[in-house]
Amino acid sequence: HVQLVESGGDSVQAGGSLRLSCAFSGFTQGSYCMGWFRQAPGKEREGVASIYTGDSTPYYGDSVKGRFTISKDNSLNTLDLQMDNLKTEDTAMYYCAADTTVGRWDLFLASQWKYWGQGTQVTVS
Repeated sequence: HVQLVESGGDSVQAGGSLRLSCAFSGFTQGSYCMGWFRQAPGKEREGVASIYTGDSTPYYGDSVKGRFTISKDNSLNTLDLQMDNLKTEDTAMYYCAADTTVGRWDLFLASQWKYWGQGTQVTVS
């Protein structure tokens, strides 16, 4: 079965950087789309960055463009999110997600994704 395990969350000062990693396993149904989502207290889960696995096309939410970079290393079975110039507004629980059937134009809709990790907390002050 599919397993996703996030790591790397921490508390940092505004302007600092963090690198989150998602270790994945159990991908047995061909190509999987993968992405990072976040959810702050009292807010809906929102898409941060995703990779349309079939063609490796990256997509970013408007609020993180130019600051975050998503990457996937199939040899290490990890999905990473490099976060630079962090802002207090980035504070949230960050989740790794995967699915085989997410439409290209639904990548930032959390309800469309099947598999989720447990989350890792990022706090920016």
